[in-house]
Amino acid sequence: MTQYPYIPNSNEAVRKEMLDFIGAKSVEEIYSFIPDEVRMKRPLDLPKAFTSEMDLKRHMDGILAKDSTCDENISFLGAGCYNHYVPAVCDEINGRSEFLTAYSGDTYADHGKLQTFFEFTSMMGELLDMDVVSFPTYDGGQAASTAIMMSRRINGRSTALVPAAMNPSLLSQLKCYCEGMNLVGVASCPNGQLDLEDLKSKLTDDVACVFIQNPAFLGFFEEQGEEIGKLCHSVGAEYIVYADPSILGIVQPPADYGADIACGEIQPLGIHMSYGGGLGGYLATRQEEKYVMNYPHHLYNIFKNSKGQFGYARALPERTSYYVREKAIEYLGTCVGLWAVTAATYLAVMGPDGMRELGENILYKSNYAQKKLSALPGVKLPYSASHSFMEFVLNFDAAGKTVAEINKALLAKGIFGGYDLSGQMPEQGQSMLVCVTEKTELSDIDALVDALKNIL
Repeated sequence: MTQYPYIPNSNEAVRKEMLDFIGAKSVEEIYSFIPDEVRMKRPLDLPKAFTSEMDLKRHMDGILAKDSTCDENISFLGAGCYNHYVPAVCDEINGRSEFLTAYSGDTYADHGKLQTFFEFTSMMGELLDMDVVSFPTYDGGQAASTAIMMSRRINGRSTALVPAAMNPSLLSQLKCYCEGMNLVGVASCPNGQLDLEDLKSKLTDDVACVFIQNPAFLGFFEEQGEEIGKLCHSVGAEYIVYADPSILGIVQPPADYGADIACGEIQPLGIHMSYGGGLGGYLATRQEEKYVMNYPHHLYNIFKNSKGQFGYARALPERTSYYVREKAIEYLGTCVGLWAVTAATYLAVMGPDGMRELGENILYKSNYAQKKLSALPGVKLPYSASHSFMEFVLNFDAAGKTVAEINKALLAKGIFGGYDLSGQMPEQGQSMLVCVTEKTELSDIDALVDALKNIL
């Protein structure tokens, strides 16, 4: 039998020792309880194994070399995962073995980790102006889903009002996760802002919550946040705002315009883009029992013992599936603990001034890009009447080319064009969602403008 240096216990002598210990003659005997008709009678159709680590590394490096990344290309892609700058200290801290190899920790050990988790929730609470922030969820989509399910548990209602033009991928997650909830879309005005008249017509006594994204998926700020909150509360519903944390150094946090629950994605906070892996969601509320007892995730607190020593621990653990299993309000996982460490490091390094400078930098570059790109023949900014942050829509209907054709031509010039909206949001026509971050140089924007001049 093949022995693999990177797979434990594949040595035949070790396998025999384990089989002898449990009194089995073969591995097949262990699986004998599985009915014969459902068992596979052939080996898995897998490539020949590499028994040498050196050969395996060479093989994997060859695969990775085929990738085209944001390091060697100019990127204007966003739509939920963003090419922000990651300070070196973030990778230095989250690569330490005490964080990397034991990402969760418990109350009886890893006290330094519990303090780090507490610091994450504390700094996020300060950024969001909220009292309670939980351990991260799997991603922003789960945070949004949990927020909606929290509203149902709080008021017993089963309708959630969401923007009709929200992120299609996020909406897909909500439909999958929020079992028993009726998700109803609210129309937008021509300038992209939520249509308040349509919202009023759909606010009934069965509405559990009103959910908005701010900035909206199409990039602009929802400037009616306070009015939406008042309308929501007029029928006793919960107001949920999905907010990008990278904007919160320059704009009001959701709590300041009436949000009961704030949620979103923490990937912008020092986490590399990683094929969907570098994601984590945040969830925040006021410190009220109806919210606190409906968090399915870990909460962390600081306490002082009889000797005057401070410590950190999980708070109210009986809410979670870790303690009550199938009786829990929802299930949770701890796989994103490492991103809590990373985000805490990022926030500590940036501080309030750094977050303000980040937002100002992005806003300036985004405005520059919109001004330059909108001057191109055949290019329009359909939502120019609203104010955008780091993303905005470019429409090419008048140019006579599809976004797919344009992006293919841009890629040949070493540029990742914006996210193609024409597939998931056909009502937008031939439009792309362009993203500009602090890593985007003005020269990158000029390069995009010049490339589009040639292509169009």
